[in-house]
Amino acid sequence: MSDHKLCNLSDIEDGNSAAFTAEFDGKTNMVLAVRNGERVTVYLNSCPHTGAPLDLNEGKFLSRERKYIICSTHGALFKIEDGYCISGPCRSSSLEAVPVTIKNGDVLIL
Repeated sequence: MSDHKLCNLSDIEDGNSAAFTAEFDGKTNMVLAVRNGERVTVYLNSCPHTGAPLDLNEGKFLSRERKYIICSTHGALFKIEDGYCISGPCRSSSLEAVPVTIKNGDVLIL
């Protein structure tokens, strides 16, 4: 299986998040990406509590202080590094991670 390009690293502002639609696992998926320097963490854009998209405004997934991913529906907070829910109705659940790598400035889904 070959890697699928999600975006360019420069498409995500450092310290911020972005929304994308990506084809993988034989279907179209909505995903969210959070960039920290040269590292990008990607999850399915789906709250473990209801399955609803996390963003109220497209591509806006981070809490005000940019420390957590926040669900716009119920205010659940997820750790950026592993998607673990620390607060809200889905506490102790996790976002579904999408494995990625960065090559030559491209964010690739593995």
